[in-house]
Amino acid sequence: MTTLVFVQRFLNDYVRNPVNLLLLIVVPTVFVLVAGGELASFSRLLGGPEGPAVELATAGWAAGFIAGVAMYFQMATTRGTDRRVVIAGLPAARLSLARLVTGGCLAVMAATTALIALVARTGVDDPWRAFAGTLMFAGIYVAIGAAVGAVVRNPLNGSVVVLFVWIVDVFFGPAMGAADNVATRLLPTHYVTLWMIDLPSGHSGPIGDLGWALIWTVSAVGAAWALIAARTRTGHGRIRPPEVGSFRSQTSAALRAAWRDTRRNPALWALLVVVPVVFILGVYVVTPDKPISIGLHENGESITRTLSLIDLHGATMAPVAVASLAALLGLFGVLQSRDGDRRAALAGMRTSSLLSARLGVLTVSALVATGVALATSALVFSPVQWAGYAGANMLLALTYGLIGALLGPIFGSVGGVFVAFLLAFLDIGIVQNPMLQPEPTVWSRLLPGYGGSQVLIDEAFTPGFDEIVPLLVGFGWFVALALAVVFTYDRATRPARHVG
Repeated sequence: MTTLVFVQRFLNDYVRNPVNLLLLIVVPTVFVLVAGGELASFSRLLGGPEGPAVELATAGWAAGFIAGVAMYFQMATTRGTDRRVVIAGLPAARLSLARLVTGGCLAVMAATTALIALVARTGVDDPWRAFAGTLMFAGIYVAIGAAVGAVVRNPLNGSVVVLFVWIVDVFFGPAMGAADNVATRLLPTHYVTLWMIDLPSGHSGPIGDLGWALIWTVSAVGAAWALIAARTRTGHGRIRPPEVGSFRSQTSAALRAAWRDTRRNPALWALLVVVPVVFILGVYVVTPDKPISIGLHENGESITRTLSLIDLHGATMAPVAVASLAALLGLFGVLQSRDGDRRAALAGMRTSSLLSARLGVLTVSALVATGVALATSALVFSPVQWAGYAGANMLLALTYGLIGALLGPIFGSVGGVFVAFLLAFLDIGIVQNPMLQPEPTVWSRLLPGYGGSQVLIDEAFTPGFDEIVPLLVGFGWFVALALAVVFTYDRATRPARHVG
C-alpha cells in the first residue's frame, strides 16, 4: 500500500508541469506519424526489411526514447529526496519499486500513444505483438534511463548519454539492415526488434527471439531496481555553491565563471567527442555503396546528379550529430544557470554580461562538437568545398544551440529534451535529408534547418555557390532566434522593480 502511495506522489510530481504530460503524448504521436514512412524508406536504402515492418518498429523507438528520458529525470533529480525518505524509514527496496512502477506507468502511456498513432497511420496486423513489443522497448529504456540517472547526475550529460544509446540502438539495429551483424547482437533492443517486426534472426537458439527479448527486458528492469536501491545508500555528494562592474569587466568575470563551471564537467567534453565519432563512423560502416540521385543547383540551373549513397550519407551525418548536441547544450547551458544568473543580476551584474558569457560558452562547446564531427567526416567523405561545408555545419550548430536556449524557459528540462530531440531529428535528419527528400518541399522551407542544409549539400557536391537565398534564410533564422533568446533571458533574469 505504501508503494502505491509513493507511485501516486511521484506521478503527481511528474504531471505537476502539464507540459510534461502533454509532450508524453505529443512526441510519440508526431514521431510515428511524421517519421514512420521516412524511416521505412531510409531502411530500404540501407538494405533493411521492406514493407510496414520498420514503421511498426517506430512505435517502439518512440516509446523507448520517451520512457528513457522520463525515467532518467525521475532518477537524476530525486537522489537527495529519495535518500531522505530512506533515512526516514522507508525500505530502499520498496522505494526502488515505487520509482520503477512510476517509470512503467509513463512507459505504458508513451507506448499506448505511439501505437494509437501507428494504427491511425498504417494499421496493425498483429495488435498483440505490436503492443507487447512496444512495451518491451519502453521497459528496457526505463531501465536504461534509471541506470544513467543512477550514475550521471548532470542532466545535460545524462540526456546526451540516453540519446546516444538510443541512436546507436536504432540506426545500427536489425530494422536498419544489420540483422546478421554479430556486434549488434548486444544492442539492448536487438531481439525485441527482430521479434516485433517478425524477422527471425537465426541466431537465437532454442528459446527464440521472443525468449531473448524477455530475458533482456526482465534483466534490464532487475538491474535498474538494484541500481535505484543502491543509489539511496551511497555517501553524500558535495554540493557546490553557485559562483558569484563596466560591461566589459562584468562580461569578462561572467565568462570566466561560466567557462570554469563548464570545465568542471569533463564528461561533457568526452561526450562531445564520442557521440559524433561513433555515430558518423558507425553509419558509414553500415551504409551500402549504391547509387542515388538528388537535385542540385549549378550555375543557376537545376541539375540531377547521381552519387554514391556512402558519400551522401557521410555528408549528412555530421549536421544531424552537431544539431542534436548543440540543442541540448543550449537547453541546459541556459536552464541550469538561470537561478544562479538571477541571483547574480540581483547582486548587480548586467544581464547582458551574463548572457554574453553563457552564449560564449555555448558557442565554444557547439564548435568543438562541430570540429570533431568534421574531423570524423574527413575520414570517410571529402566535400568539394571544405570551407563552405564546415561553415554550413557551424551555422546549423549555432542555430540549434539558440533553439535549445529558447526551449529551456518554455518547456523545462524534461519537456525541453523531448522537443529538442524531436525538432532536430525531424528537421535535419528527416525533412532536410536529400536521401529522403531529393528536392526541398514547402514544409522543409519553413523549418530552421533549411538554409544551412541547402548550403551544406551545395558545398559538399558542387564547385560553385548557388544557394544565396537559402543562406540568407539561414542567417535570418539565426538572427531571429538570437533576438528571441536575448528577450526571454532578460525577462527571466532581470531583477523585478518594486514600486512604492
